Amino acid sequence: MLNSIKNLFGLQNTDYAELVKNGAIIVDVRSKGEFASGHIKNAINIPVDQLQNNLSRLKDKNKCIITCCASGMRSASAQNILKNADYTEVHNGGGWISLNNKI
Repeated sequence: MLNSIKNLFGLQNTDYAELVKNGAIIVDVRSKGEFASGHIKNAINIPVDQLQNNLSRLKDKNKCIITCCASGMRSASAQNILKNADYTEVHNGGGWISLNNKI
């Protein structure tokens, strides 16, 4: 149960720097306005409410993807959307500022 809660909020002990070094894609699922006010360098912005209709932007379902948002809630939803669409390696990076500090 505790691991499920940690995963939901992106608190698992994942080496995000290593994932990014190995080519992971960061998908920031905040709104366009939130993204414009600050984001992780090279992150892709696909708002969570538009993710399902924009899966074609994430062509390789075997590529590592890290989702992020403001707090970790929307990125958890995005993680579930991607996993349900058969993306194989999806991590909830939680809040973008925290994730940026980890990479």
